[in-house]
Amino acid sequence: MLRLLRLLLLLLLPPPGSPEPPEPPGLAQLSPGSPPQAPDLLYADGLRAYSAGAWAPAVALLREALRSRAALGRARQECGASCAAEPGAALPSQLLGAPHPVSGPGVWEPLLLRATLRRAECLTQCAARRLGPGGAARLRVGSALRDAFRRREPYNYLQRAYYQLKKLDLAASAAHTFFVANPTHLQMREDMAKYRRMSAIRPQSFRDLVTPLYWAAYDTGLELLEQREAALALPQLEEALQGSLAHMESCRAACEGPEEHQGAEEEGEGSQGGLYEAIAGHWIRVLQCRQHCVADTATRPGRSFPVQDFLLSQLRRLHEAYAQVGNMSQAMENVLSVLLFYPEDEAAKKALNQYQTQLGEPRPDLGPREDIQRFILRSLGEKRQLYYAMEHLGTRFKDPDSWTPEALIPKALRERLREDQEKKPWDHQPPQQKPLAHWKDALLMEGVTLTQDAQQLNGSERAVLDGLLTSTECGVLLQLAKDAAEAGARSGYRGRRSPHSPHERFEGLTVLKAAQLARAGTVGKPGAKLLLEVSERVRTLTQAYFSPERPLHLSFTHLVCRSAIEGEQEQRMDLSHPVHADNCVLDPDTGECWREPPAYTYRDYSGLLYLNDDFKGGDLFFTQPNALTVTAQVRPRCGRLVAFSSGGENPHGVWAVTRGRRCALALWHTWAPEHSEQEWTEAKELLQEEEEEEEEEDILSRDPSPEPPSHKLQRVQEKAGKPRRVRVREEL
Repeated sequence: MLRLLRLLLLLLLPPPGSPEPPEPPGLAQLSPGSPPQAPDLLYADGLRAYSAGAWAPAVALLREALRSRAALGRARQECGASCAAEPGAALPSQLLGAPHPVSGPGVWEPLLLRATLRRAECLTQCAARRLGPGGAARLRVGSALRDAFRRREPYNYLQRAYYQLKKLDLAASAAHTFFVANPTHLQMREDMAKYRRMSAIRPQSFRDLVTPLYWAAYDTGLELLEQREAALALPQLEEALQGSLAHMESCRAACEGPEEHQGAEEEGEGSQGGLYEAIAGHWIRVLQCRQHCVADTATRPGRSFPVQDFLLSQLRRLHEAYAQVGNMSQAMENVLSVLLFYPEDEAAKKALNQYQTQLGEPRPDLGPREDIQRFILRSLGEKRQLYYAMEHLGTRFKDPDSWTPEALIPKALRERLREDQEKKPWDHQPPQQKPLAHWKDALLMEGVTLTQDAQQLNGSERAVLDGLLTSTECGVLLQLAKDAAEAGARSGYRGRRSPHSPHERFEGLTVLKAAQLARAGTVGKPGAKLLLEVSERVRTLTQAYFSPERPLHLSFTHLVCRSAIEGEQEQRMDLSHPVHADNCVLDPDTGECWREPPAYTYRDYSGLLYLNDDFKGGDLFFTQPNALTVTAQVRPRCGRLVAFSSGGENPHGVWAVTRGRRCALALWHTWAPEHSEQEWTEAKELLQEEEEEEEEEDILSRDPSPEPPSHKLQRVQEKAGKPRRVRVREEL
């Protein structure tokens, strides 16, 4: 504990001269010179004005909330840098481990606390000068507001308010800014499509007002390198690296605010009553937050995972680019910086030898970049403290870097961390569905492949399988659907032409209706028979994959085609099939799914077997329970089956079909035998009876002594008069 507290102030503040975090671009200061107001109050007032339809005040308040939040971050970083640079800000040598003639038990305590109090006084006075009376404490915000700003929610409200004010270019900019960080937001996706169709909006209005500029410089540098323009790429790559380091400093400064850990303290984490335990607990959380800034800097807006070794990848490209333009000294600086991360990197060592050979003489003055040296030394110091706390205080720390030297990790922790890294997923996660190889042999279905499992589809109990139908079989079923539609048959939608969208024409065919039409000669018998056979094929596969220990029964089978209606696709904003769950009523506001009528509560698994892909749009997508955030998307193709559990864990919908005709076989399965599909059995019996009659007639046609016509007529009439239970199934 003493060792940890001695180092408490060493890394507390960013180094002097750190770049300032920029204010959100495109949002001019509304009240120049005046101290910012509390961002949480501004945001709340802005939402109230928005709800009341007061669009101009809403815009002003929301913009001021963004400016206030940015000002708070700037002040925290600037004050931290200036206080760290003040004379006398350095810690006493005794705290740093140097010998002292008056050293003894407890002597370090007043020195540490005195330094802490001086730093606190400096920060408080600086914040008051920059932010007005009350300083940072007056602008303190809660976790809900931080999350809202992280998700860029103010820009969502801004785009709608600008739209109402007829400021379309500003609306497009705000919408694009929100969409970049929320690329799976369905409503914003539709809004963006609407804005792009508006001729009054200039193309340059679709710009991101928030994403750090280093990402644009990084992407531009990579493009120039691909074009073999190293000289032009170098300024962009240097700008990207400096911007990345500056963004990291801004992130680190935000870790020191008292509000950053309020949620953890309220939950009782690390809230021991002792002074030193409280100091250590808060300090550890600050260090954990700072270490996470590496991943925060390397994560593109809208992405879930950071770019691996982001700084290192920039250094690699820099030393290669400098070598291409003949600047060997700069190339050596950058390749030596790479070796700070991975001293045994063979490619870097080989490049270093080449650069030294080309220089022709030893250059002892050349070394790694100073900014990278500072970054690594500081990061290693923080990691050392975190691993110490992990070993002695039982805290948790997940190192975001793969380059951390193993020698830095205490021996007592190395084996445990190695076991955690090597641990199989099923040691700490529920078992996933078995891959196709485990059950393919039992099914004996050649050509069927598991394309995506639940993990690849970002959900649970989902799978995509290909090869269930040949192209010939797809053609037979497509012809069946076409013939039935031309005959005027529309079953399963209560005769409605457009049950889900007025922009599409829906045609449905049940297995019983197909059998009846085949019996009447309206559609081909092979198609009706194949429909039954394929539905059983899907049931067998679904049971083998999801429910091998418990039999599944077909609950409903429906051949569905949806066609885009010409002339009704312009400025279309709806979905072909809205987001829903199959056995419960989905409430997107709460994320709950109520398993009660009018939902088909007895359904347990669903399947969609696609017949074609020659259409535009119409992809299936899964969402989170909010019905907004897309988690996976599947493109239809002949013979592709998407199977999934029917509950609230798998909300799904269909993008609009804007051209062509999309056909699929929809199937639902149940564990309850009493809800098995009776029409499927009746359709099978009907087709079998017809086959038996045809065989009997064929035999009679070859019989030299056929029975009298009167007897034959009587038998046919008896069969026709046999009562048949016909159930009309209507599917919503």
